Amino acid sequence: TDGINPDSCTNVRIEDCYIVSGDDCVAVKSGWDEYGIAFGMPTQQLIIRRLTCISPYSATIALGSEMSGGIRDVRAEDIVAINTESGIRIKTAVGRGAYIKDIYVKKMTMHTMKWAFKMDGDYKSHPDNKYDPNALPVIQNINYRDMVAENVSVAARFNGIAGDKFTGICMANVTLGMTAKHKKYPWTCTDVQGMTSGVTPPPCDSLPDQGPEKISACDFPANSLPIDEVQLKQCSYSMSYF
Repeated sequence: TDGINPDSCTNVRIEDCYIVSGDDCVAVKSGWDEYGIAFGMPTQQLIIRRLTCISPYSATIALGSEMSGGIRDVRAEDIVAINTESGIRIKTAVGRGAYIKDIYVKKMTMHTMKWAFKMDGDYKSHPDNKYDPNALPVIQNINYRDMVAENVSVAARFNGIAGDKFTGICMANVTLGMTAKHKKYPWTCTDVQGMTSGVTPPPCDSLPDQGPEKISACDFPANSLPIDEVQLKQCSYSMSYF
């Protein structure tokens, strides 16, 4: 019951959508384990903008877990999540191979969330037992900026893979308002590496605060993608009543 599933595709634009889902509102995929590696078709140059999501049991935008063809250059902006389990979620595991990299998210507002951010390196569902245990995914250059949330139970749970850290995580100008009964430790981080600036509540030690001078870090790409040049035609029709 995902809302929209861009899978193994290049140059996609998802915009002005209101999605109520029993699973992820947008789930970005590119193939599963050895089959996705063999097919080798990434999802790339994806734009998501002006999305409103309600998903009490899953994510606003999920990347993976079927990502064995690779996912790169995803740009999401002006996103609203309401009563949703998580905001941005990355899902992968040993055996997936490939990469999730160059992910950019800005101007996101979240209301009533279990997790604002989540990364799972142990999403262990597999189509069969033929996957390569040496096929480790690369999670790299993940950028979140200019975000605000209220009524959040857990700020973030970032779990990478032992011996295969998730690197290049950048978070800037992010304010998360916690629930009165939020978890004692709002951040959980293992096997991840990155930096933050202007993030509240203060993140874990593996994402050290670089000070206010880095508040403009986590830059959103300035160049446009080819799909943004596509102009949609407007259809018109007339009806006659007798």
